[in-house]
Amino acid sequence: MSFTAKDVQALRQATGAGMMDAKKALEANDGDMEAAKQWLREKGLAASAKRDDRENTEGVVALVIDGNVGAMVKLKSETDFVAGSDQFKAEADTLARLVIAKGEAAVAERAEQLEDLRIVLKEKIELGEVVRVEAGPGEVIDSYLHLQGGRGVNGVLVVMADATQELAHDIAVHIAFARPKYLSKADVPDDALTVPSIISVFVGANWHEREVAEMYGIDFAGHPDPRKLYLPTEFEGYPLRKDFPLLARRIKPWPGIVDVEQMPGDDEPEEAAAEG
Repeated sequence: MSFTAKDVQALRQATGAGMMDAKKALEANDGDMEAAKQWLREKGLAASAKRDDRENTEGVVALVIDGNVGAMVKLKSETDFVAGSDQFKAEADTLARLVIAKGEAAVAERAEQLEDLRIVLKEKIELGEVVRVEAGPGEVIDSYLHLQGGRGVNGVLVVMADATQELAHDIAVHIAFARPKYLSKADVPDDALTVPSIISVFVGANWHEREVAEMYGIDFAGHPDPRKLYLPTEFEGYPLRKDFPLLARRIKPWPGIVDVEQMPGDDEPEEAAAEG
């Protein structure tokens, strides 16, 4: 069976194969279009298997919120060039929307499409983390997706009770920046109570690190000024700066009078009161 240049073009469009590969496929299958597609697929899968030992540390994070449900999917690739391609990003977005609709296990429905993506893009492409969260009654859901080169590289989903949308978003942004490993001190193993300070890259972390050190006993290696804040005992267990302003010597607006310990170096203790 003969074939024409239009047949080669049609096969390329259907499979994403290069011109020479499409021509070879048609020649090997006497111009049979469907047989040529299967031939290309088998050849592509064989080539994909040879890439299994390669590292795929690049990729994209797709994040979708629909109503009270949020989903994130990480799709991994070998290079940022592939990770930033429209076809790759579209597949990640499709997977995230599928997780929204059907749950985390639904990504298995796209196994064949992922195989085709490996063949067309000629890289080791794999699914990474898949997450689905749902906000219940009285809860809010929000997110933050950090973009780099037009693709998502760091995503956060937050579900909170008794909170505003703005607060949930602010916390998502903070998590994306700080990348905390633990939710509370109880989650931190005894041998992990020391973490590197990030003041060298973000000066504003000074107060945050001192607050965490005093409230939770976590040391920040490299912190230039680890002195205590001398917070009132009522602050214990409340790390949200927005709700509980950090104090050193003066009390900021506060409903009542709070005693603050004298700071080191003060000659006389200072008493501060807040207007209710």
